[in-house]
Amino acid sequence: MATIDGRPAQYGISLKQLRELMEHRGREGVAKISEFGGVHELCKKLYTSPNEGLSGSKADEEHRRETFGSNVIPPKPPKTFLTLVWEALQDVTLIILEVAALVSLGLSFYKPADEDAPVLEEEDEHHGWIEGLAILISVIVVVIVTAFNDYSKERQFRGLQSRIEGEHKFSVIRGGEVCQISVGDILVGDIAQIKYGDLLPADGCLIQSNDLKVDESSLTGESDQVKKGIDCDPMVLSGTHVMEGSGKMIVTAVGVNSQAGIIFTLLGAAVDEQEAEIKKMKKGEAPTKSTSHAPQSHATNDGIKSESDGNHVQQQTSSSAAETGHKKEKSVLQAKLTKLAIQIGYAGSTIAVLTVIILIIQFCVKTFVIDDKPWKNTYANNLVKHLIIGVTVLVVAVPEGLPLAVTLSLAYSVKKMMKDNNLVRHLDACETMGNATAICSDKTGTLTTNRMTVVQSYICEKLCKVLPTLNDIPQQVGNLITMGISVNSAYTSNIMPGHNPGDLPIQVGNKTECALLGFVQGLGVKYQSIRDEIPEDRFTRVYTFNSVRKSMGTVIPRPNGGYRLYTKGASEIIMKKCSFIYGHEGTLEKFTRDMQERLIREVIEPMACDGLRTISVAYRDFVPGKAAVNEVHIDGEPNWDDEENIMSNLTCLCVVGIEDPVRPEVPDAIRKCQRAGITVRMVTGDNINTARSIASKCGILKPNDDFLILEGKEFNRRIRDTNGDIQQHLIDKVWPKLRVLARSSPTDKYTLVKGMIDSTVTDNREVVAVTGDGTNDGPALKKADVGFAMGIAGTDVAKEASDIILTDDNFSSIVKAVMWGRNVYDSIAKFLQFQLTVNVVAVIVAFIGACAVQDSPLKAVQMLWVNLIMDTLASLALATEVPTPDLLLRKPYGRTKPLISRTMMKNILGQALYQLVIIFGLLFVGDKILDIESGRDQDLNAGPTQHFTIIFNTFVMMTLFNEINARKIHGQRNVVEGLFTNPIFYTIWIFTMISQVVIIQYGKMAFSTKALSLEQWLWCIFFGIGTLVWGQLITSVPTRKLPKILSWGRGHPEEYTDAMNLGEERFDSIDSDKKPRAGQILWIRGLTRLQTQVIGGELQERLIPVPYSKSNTDQAIRVVNAFRQGLDSRYGEHTNTSLAEVLRKQTSLSKRLSETSSIEYADNIPDELTIPEIDVERLSSHSHTETAV
Repeated sequence: MATIDGRPAQYGISLKQLRELMEHRGREGVAKISEFGGVHELCKKLYTSPNEGLSGSKADEEHRRETFGSNVIPPKPPKTFLTLVWEALQDVTLIILEVAALVSLGLSFYKPADEDAPVLEEEDEHHGWIEGLAILISVIVVVIVTAFNDYSKERQFRGLQSRIEGEHKFSVIRGGEVCQISVGDILVGDIAQIKYGDLLPADGCLIQSNDLKVDESSLTGESDQVKKGIDCDPMVLSGTHVMEGSGKMIVTAVGVNSQAGIIFTLLGAAVDEQEAEIKKMKKGEAPTKSTSHAPQSHATNDGIKSESDGNHVQQQTSSSAAETGHKKEKSVLQAKLTKLAIQIGYAGSTIAVLTVIILIIQFCVKTFVIDDKPWKNTYANNLVKHLIIGVTVLVVAVPEGLPLAVTLSLAYSVKKMMKDNNLVRHLDACETMGNATAICSDKTGTLTTNRMTVVQSYICEKLCKVLPTLNDIPQQVGNLITMGISVNSAYTSNIMPGHNPGDLPIQVGNKTECALLGFVQGLGVKYQSIRDEIPEDRFTRVYTFNSVRKSMGTVIPRPNGGYRLYTKGASEIIMKKCSFIYGHEGTLEKFTRDMQERLIREVIEPMACDGLRTISVAYRDFVPGKAAVNEVHIDGEPNWDDEENIMSNLTCLCVVGIEDPVRPEVPDAIRKCQRAGITVRMVTGDNINTARSIASKCGILKPNDDFLILEGKEFNRRIRDTNGDIQQHLIDKVWPKLRVLARSSPTDKYTLVKGMIDSTVTDNREVVAVTGDGTNDGPALKKADVGFAMGIAGTDVAKEASDIILTDDNFSSIVKAVMWGRNVYDSIAKFLQFQLTVNVVAVIVAFIGACAVQDSPLKAVQMLWVNLIMDTLASLALATEVPTPDLLLRKPYGRTKPLISRTMMKNILGQALYQLVIIFGLLFVGDKILDIESGRDQDLNAGPTQHFTIIFNTFVMMTLFNEINARKIHGQRNVVEGLFTNPIFYTIWIFTMISQVVIIQYGKMAFSTKALSLEQWLWCIFFGIGTLVWGQLITSVPTRKLPKILSWGRGHPEEYTDAMNLGEERFDSIDSDKKPRAGQILWIRGLTRLQTQVIGGELQERLIPVPYSKSNTDQAIRVVNAFRQGLDSRYGEHTNTSLAEVLRKQTSLSKRLSETSSIEYADNIPDELTIPEIDVERLSSHSHTETAV
């Protein structure tokens, strides 16, 4: 028999049996596991050990992957470069240009049979085809550059997605050691440790559990938390959230074989089928019926109808998209850009159409009326050239470089922000931080170092400000303290030696518990020895920490019978439950109310005022025989569910003060925030005195400030009416002055954030950023404009709900995010300032030229080159500026402030005026001044002239030098400051200049240019440098005296929410007379790239379908039906929505199981996937706070 590492290669249970096992729940699951002999027998069948785990050998791991699969879902293949090229070619304006160029090319070879046709000069005849070919080549260049940008962007985003997934580690036992491995490396047979806040990466059966509760809503749609245990419901499923407790499980199914994977397989196939049907119906074909049983049954109920109901599919898709458009509020920048781009598009298209009409009318009048010539076939070529000029004006006018500039700026910022410890999950969060007006920050680990140590203790009526030894404490009390701390702490919390001699010990796990374990070690006791004597499987009951208890309790059996409860938690909470305390020399005393108040007044409050977190340790004995005064007699096992009685009449052992120093860089970071117009508020679960002390040290509170410091209870009292309902007008009286919210729950944090966002007491709505680390911080993180999760201390659930992950948990990293966010805003504004100047000049020159000289001074190929400069190259140059500290010296832009300020509009109009004067001066009198042949009134088929070449070259020179001006948007005079800190900018600038020289001197017919002399070049450069001098004059004009109407691009995210979701599918169900015109759709579809250039929640959370087989389908029907029923019960009114709409609610699965995001699939399903609605009120009983112990 074949063997692997000395054991049989054949497992005692098959993949099919494991899949069937995981389909059972509750008591059925218990019975099913019993059929295999129990969970320990299941471990033997999979050749693993509950205590030792897998061996960790490569051969064993590889064999398990081959047999049971790996924990990944194969991603949809990325688009190839050729596919991206094809998609870039779908742009309607480019298609028109291509067709016109091909017609022009064809007509250039056409020799009419007209008898009186003029004989073309040999050179003109020889070069007649060049212009058409040049336009085709220019279009190809634009397409290839666009495709390359998309290709490189997709590769970068996939790499970022891999980085995000690489951050997701999970604890397993291998070779007897607990180790953190990537989720993708988890195998069937692994023994995984699960704890509060985890997002489960695979299916498994519980081996041991402590007060474990799981949220399975991501799979079943049921919002109630499910209690898990070996005897009640031992099945835990991938994609579900651990809301409370801890435990160990054996992994039984991974990847596509897990329950989540099965659903993904089926739903992915169904969505693919739906897309195919929709495509067929768009082509006018009848939809075909599905041949797959499960997907068919699933799809029919969700909008993939039969032939007779084909139209319904389109309506469903449209309504789904419409709903999605309203669900997600657009970011401030997106809203403003949407409105601005639509306005530019309308203006550009109007002028383009007028240009073509005027050119054609003038040609017809001159040819057929004035010259009275008959129609000749050669005139068709002239008309095509007029059309080409009009379309080229359209290409120049349309700001298609805007989405590219946004994407490049965001992508560049995201890449750089990684180095600043900001892992951005949602791209738009980056720019939103630039508008942030308020930050609600946790205390522990964010404002403080999160390296906790016990610095004071109160034991047996003795206050010690230095660490005592075990000899200083009565033996009985010392033993109880060391035993209580060692046992009543998560066994995942440990203190490890430093990497090098002399290094500080490494705190692993909960930092508060690590401080207490360090206290035990300081007393001279090895806590691990105590844990070895009392392993977790000997625990009778564990009361895990939550923000309602604010404490943790562990019940263990006593050696002589009975039970002992150890508990620890927030001092004022534990004190109220204590009836006894050890006094001087370890004598047991009655702990009266007066003694409690004295202890709080003389010990706990002074510790808290020093910024210390105070923790009390207590215990209680349950004995079967005669009970002492502080013990309780029991006849049998107590009712451990009666927590109130169990956790009463405790005996207090000690109070310790734990120091968590303020990070040294935080006070300066908060000063920067305040100077930048951002209000920082501390929201913590700590004692109000501790919170006040830390807030003062950080600079959140200053002496003589008239600000509020409230506890959660007082906060709730102030914001609720007599019926206990939260009222917005009451919140508005509190939040403006609130700076510290202490002893708060995650529900309080959510209420505060929501109240600030919904408030109308300020002119501009608050843009709120929030930090969070706990599972129940999710609602606040999702509600906030930007949610920051802690990368070190944060739970998987908090990270999933966040927009940005702070990889160092440091507040100063948030300040860097603000800088990058403002830099993104400024980069886009710089690009707009530059592009709009070019737009205005190019469009007016083409239009006036058409009216005045029956031709555009700027030819089609030349304008395509200018378009390339101002779109792709300028995007790269201006969107990659590095932020400077000056960004934090001004207030946030605000949600309603125009995108183009009066200063920017002054620069745009001023520079446009200068350039137009120069160009029209050269057009009408330049030939006389420079003593060259005039290019005006020449035949349309005539060759290039130096006159028009000088106009083109001067325009490009002015554009290039104005690019330097465009780097400053706030009226700064020194436009070259920081120029050489951005190598991308000056490299592109030099490259463009060299390319222009080549085009002018050697472009000839291809670019409609004629080589210039040195003197003519110097004139062009002189006019170009003039833009820098003119820019200084413009800066001298006081902006405040300009009318406010000059500012442009105002926009609210609440408005235009539909504008960027518009597409052909959106209008399928609209009456034909109400449909937008094709031109409107053309403009708006071009803008949808703004929306699709995201990586985090949008693209990153897309479903990635997997091929499936019928055998898999048959086994999984029950799972899918259960899944459907859960969804139907929860979303009853939406049961007829499309599958894609249902998938939108299942966000937590895709991000974990996919190896990379599928950029392509983003086009096939709704715009966003959101976490299901969370009952915030319900969270109050299962919430998490920073005082976890």
